[in-house]
Amino acid sequence: MRRIIHLISSAVFWICASSAYAQSDALPSWNNGGIKNSIVDFVARVTTPGGADFVTPTERIAVFDNDGTLWCEQPIYFQAAFALDRVKAMAAQHPEWKQQQPFKAFLSGDRKALAEQGKKGLLTLVATAHSGMTTDDFATSVADWLASAKHPRFNRPYNELIYQPMVELLAYLRANGFKTFIVSGGGVEFMRVWAEKAYGIPPEQVVGSTGVTKYQLDVTGKPSLLKTAKVQFIDDGPGKPVGINMIIGRRPIFAFGNSDGDLQMLQWTAAGAGARFMGLVRHTDAEREYAYDRQSKIGKLDKALDEATAKGWQVVDMKRDWKAIFP
Repeated sequence: MRRIIHLISSAVFWICASSAYAQSDALPSWNNGGIKNSIVDFVARVTTPGGADFVTPTERIAVFDNDGTLWCEQPIYFQAAFALDRVKAMAAQHPEWKQQQPFKAFLSGDRKALAEQGKKGLLTLVATAHSGMTTDDFATSVADWLASAKHPRFNRPYNELIYQPMVELLAYLRANGFKTFIVSGGGVEFMRVWAEKAYGIPPEQVVGSTGVTKYQLDVTGKPSLLKTAKVQFIDDGPGKPVGINMIIGRRPIFAFGNSDGDLQMLQWTAAGAGARFMGLVRHTDAEREYAYDRQSKIGKLDKALDEATAKGWQVVDMKRDWKAIFP
């Protein structure tokens, strides 16, 4: 009897595993090889009932960084491009900016003077573009920008510069009972405008940096939320595990990032019990996208790459592993 049960269990495992492998066709933009095989193998193991690594659907949490992991992040973060374009559009209503730094340097195109303002100057510009309006008005401004702005190199709308292999991976995971989340240093309200259409990830499954909002009533008694310039939470680096715990409430079993800002999220995922998958996207394709890692000021991949190598995490070589980059 035990032998019969064992044979049945083995048959069930291999049927489920074969089914999961057959679904590898759901990843057509991934070249066959180690990375693709490791993804399919992991999914087969955690979704096979009775298997040693089986994970119940409620615990199948997958988290993804956004900038540089799900869409392009060069030559500057796309949210920063939005903020700078918005400051330009707002300048006509603020003549005083012609004499105020960092606005003066930015609006006059004085790159040297703007560089002298440093990170603080950039943050001032971003905060100005993201505050002083209701959340509804902000969402409209993001949607309008995406409808008109285009990337300086690819001449395509920014929200078309999503990575086709990662879109396929998100869909593949969901088809196998995973719940997919964005966990990004980007602004949560910026991403929620377009993430569902781009990735199939609804607003409530987007974890990001947040600013303080204030509830208010207008003269007619209509309520709204006003965005202020005050930062509430930065969802980057060590903030990512905090954000995961605060918003998701479950430790992920699958995590993908692309930079040192994702290291703690990957460490947090790896520290859990049972089967785990940790992955990094390494930008190696200067012809189809960009090539950068350890020395980059945007999306720097240094310490996380070393840890991935030491601990056997999966590292996607964009040039080698992806047949296509953008849809």
